[in-house]
Amino acid sequence: MQRTSGVLLHISSLPSKFGIGSFGQSAYDFVDFLAKTGQQYWQILPLGTTSYGDSPYQSFSAFAGNTHFIDLDLLVEAGWLTEADYAGVDFGDHPEYVDYAKVYTERRPILEKAVANFLAKADKKDYQQFLADNYEWLEPYCEYMAIKEHYDLKPWFQWDPKATLRDEATIVHLRQQLADVLTYHRVVQYFFNIQWQALKKYANAQHIEIIGDMPIYVAADSVEMWMTPHYFKTSEDHQPSVVAGCPPDAFTADGQLWGNPIYNWDAMKADGYAWWITRLKESFKLYDVVRIDHFRGFESYWEIPFGDTTAINGEWVKGPGSDLFRAIRKELGDVKIIAEDLGFMTQEVIDMRDETGFPGMKIMQFGFGGGDSVDLPHNYVYNSVCYVGTHDNETGLGWFQDSADEASREFFNAYMRRGEDETVSHALNRGIAAAVSKMAIYTMQDLLNLGNEARMNVPSTLGNNWKWRMKSDALTDQLAEELLELTTTYCRLNPAFKAASEAAEVAEETKSTKTTEVQKAKKATTK
Repeated sequence: MQRTSGVLLHISSLPSKFGIGSFGQSAYDFVDFLAKTGQQYWQILPLGTTSYGDSPYQSFSAFAGNTHFIDLDLLVEAGWLTEADYAGVDFGDHPEYVDYAKVYTERRPILEKAVANFLAKADKKDYQQFLADNYEWLEPYCEYMAIKEHYDLKPWFQWDPKATLRDEATIVHLRQQLADVLTYHRVVQYFFNIQWQALKKYANAQHIEIIGDMPIYVAADSVEMWMTPHYFKTSEDHQPSVVAGCPPDAFTADGQLWGNPIYNWDAMKADGYAWWITRLKESFKLYDVVRIDHFRGFESYWEIPFGDTTAINGEWVKGPGSDLFRAIRKELGDVKIIAEDLGFMTQEVIDMRDETGFPGMKIMQFGFGGGDSVDLPHNYVYNSVCYVGTHDNETGLGWFQDSADEASREFFNAYMRRGEDETVSHALNRGIAAAVSKMAIYTMQDLLNLGNEARMNVPSTLGNNWKWRMKSDALTDQLAEELLELTTTYCRLNPAFKAASEAAEVAEETKSTKTTEVQKAKKATTK
């Protein structure tokens, strides 16, 4: 049975001089770090455009890419910018946090200049092919963003009523009026695609696979809600009639009110789940493995009346279940999917997951509340992916310092047989490395033994999430040695790394043998 591991680090968290991580040199350096430490996977969060709150799980499109990740230095290499075009620009370059307001404000005029140079100078053959290949999602997205900007970035349901309801004459007029803005959005999506595909190709060449994240829902402020309201539960004016969230639990007394519109699964089933099949097909152009967020929502989901301020009044409603995944398998074959099966689990959800064959997730941080928890590593199953925590959890050290009570700390130290010199994070990482799960994913924050100052997201809060960035000097030789040792000890080496290492050892032994034979021959000749 193959055992592998990888690291979770979102693109935004990479170090760069542009205030936010990008597809530039730091991303390639991180791939090199993964390769030399024997990892097989780089897991990231959704690559989509972000809206209010900067969450990658609230995107204007289920398909378009986040243009914040376009690397400006690579645009210089391509000939569409010069370094003078962004010299001295203040991107809010705090070494450990993203200032999204500055990134948004400062990047736009620079990207507009790159687009103008591209249109004036480029051989547009590849660009035209990109437009043709992606027309189905690209053109509606660019139209949506251009009109959204025309209405001062307001969501579609706050536009002029004719634009909101897609009056044909109104939309034709806006397309003509906003032609240059439409073109801008087409070109920057092309830039995003070119740079991401080059990075992915580099990673794959080093035998590193990309795990991408697919949010189950789309945002209310999205092109999908504007263009295809029949796929959602809506009122006559196309507003959501119900929204998504999670019921109250031990962590949130009011539940979680996400606010995303909920799918009209009857309408989706009627056309063979075509939208979902297209969405996954496009996702597998970006990623090698797809983690589907809130997987349990396909079996049944928490439906909250539109307008409620908490999730308390929601109810469980049945979803499409295995029927959706049978349709996906029929069209796409046995694709690589991870089921994010956290939260309120029922036997029906477990049965659906097991029928698909997708591995579920295990979170070790949840295991120290007392008793023999299913979240402790000795209870994991092979067909699972284990984590200390996800982007929604505290860091390992943060959990130990800020949330765990004294009994939980004592249990943790005893269970892990933690030595005095071993950090909390290393002990937790050792726990998932040793687990039977076929895949272990470490967060970069835990590898760096960081506390909750480096936490990525606190669910149901706004204003201080998705900001953490890794320092430029974080990937030290010592860290690489520690991760390689952990990976080697618990038999999780990337098979390609293992094969290369064994080949190098054979070559070294052969070289040594030949050297010895030559020395013996020289001695014999001398005698």
